[in-house]
Amino acid sequence: MKPARLRADVLAGLTTSFALVPECIAFALVAHLNPLMGLYGAFIICTLTALFGGRPGMISGAAGSMAVVIVALVVQHGVQYLLATVLLGGLVMIAFGLLRLGKLVRIVPYPVMLGFVNGLAIIIALAQLEHFKADERWLSGTPLWLMLGLVALTMAIVYLLPRLSRAVPPALVAILGVGLLVYLLGLPTRTLGDMAHIAGGLPRLVLPDIQWNLETLGIIAPYAFLMAMVGLLETLLTLNLTDEITESRSFPDRECVALGAANIASGLFGGMGGCAMIGQTVINLSSGGRGRLSGVVAGMMILLFVLFLSPLIERIPLAALVGVMFVVAQQTFAWGSLRVLHKVPLNDMLVIVAVTIITVFTDLAIAVLCGIVIAALNFAWQHSRELYADSHEEADGSKLYRVHGTLFFASTTSFLNHFDPAGDPAQVTLDCRHLSFVDYSAIAALKTLRERYGKAGKHLRVTHLSERCKQLLKRAGIQHG
Repeated sequence: MKPARLRADVLAGLTTSFALVPECIAFALVAHLNPLMGLYGAFIICTLTALFGGRPGMISGAAGSMAVVIVALVVQHGVQYLLATVLLGGLVMIAFGLLRLGKLVRIVPYPVMLGFVNGLAIIIALAQLEHFKADERWLSGTPLWLMLGLVALTMAIVYLLPRLSRAVPPALVAILGVGLLVYLLGLPTRTLGDMAHIAGGLPRLVLPDIQWNLETLGIIAPYAFLMAMVGLLETLLTLNLTDEITESRSFPDRECVALGAANIASGLFGGMGGCAMIGQTVINLSSGGRGRLSGVVAGMMILLFVLFLSPLIERIPLAALVGVMFVVAQQTFAWGSLRVLHKVPLNDMLVIVAVTIITVFTDLAIAVLCGIVIAALNFAWQHSRELYADSHEEADGSKLYRVHGTLFFASTTSFLNHFDPAGDPAQVTLDCRHLSFVDYSAIAALKTLRERYGKAGKHLRVTHLSERCKQLLKRAGIQHG
């Protein structure tokens, strides 16, 4: 590795580690867990996925989407059941990757991707507003103005420093610079230490203290599957986004296996489950992190913070981290999607807006599922309208139909309406040279058409079927001659 690349990855990883700490602590608190569980999870998952995953430069850790999923489990059954759930969820992720299902992310339409990115950007920004509260009350007066001033200063450094020099990641300079300013001037603002104390020891290998039986499996299995699906979905979508930013190719199945193994390791060592984190990934990429080393450095720094550097890290002003995350939200949001809203088809615009809103108010999995369903229904509707037929009578008195398009569940009614069994001659030919049969609904439609002509005492001959269509008809027990 070239020295310049090595230096860029190390500095990017260091910058990312500062942004990982408050997020992981916050997500652990959301899930009613000890903050150290979030930090241990971030260290293990970030390091292992960076080393063995399929997407260098992408950052994984204890993610909020997965924390929300397991809140009810922790409240009802306790931490030990959570650790068992993380283990089982990791196994599901590994199975997903070994079965090569990572490629399923390709069916996610681009408008859904835009909605996903925009929704997460809004969530990142809204999450920072919690830092403007103290004891569940909004800041006011001098504390509020001081917080706003430091946030603005941090954002100004991040935006303006690249115009002067790109030698050091601007986010790193902003965090350290604002932190030093607060310390030297003794400014009374909230710091990372006000969220939680992060000092601790090395994580220890311990199996979850639960009864390993079918009853336990019945409790943890639904949470494990849901956690795995949410984590995989967010990871694969973030992986796609990273591919676009870096203009390079990744290996989604390898990433799924690595993420599953990392979650199993996290559960065995007392950490939360996790997946890719889009905000920290954007920070890493914008800071110059492109290789595996950047993720390894970010993960190892988390462990060093816990073991040795907690007194220093706890002095970092929350305002500096909030400012950096506001910039990340701004950079993550696909502003171009707003400019093209009036140029794209109405259905695509609906998908972008719907996925964005659902992501913000519910969760990522539901949003993406809704987006895919909307896009699929529109695709089916559009293709069903493209099916058409032309016909003419042959010299021998028979009639020839040529059907063009795709025959599937949404176009079967239109297909059948093109024929006139009662008014057609005794011999009718259906030319399928330009017709594609997609599903069983298409086979059923052809069978129905044959029956209609049969009831009318007429014969329908089908020609120019593709080999695939012939196999479908043969399997369904329908003669195609």
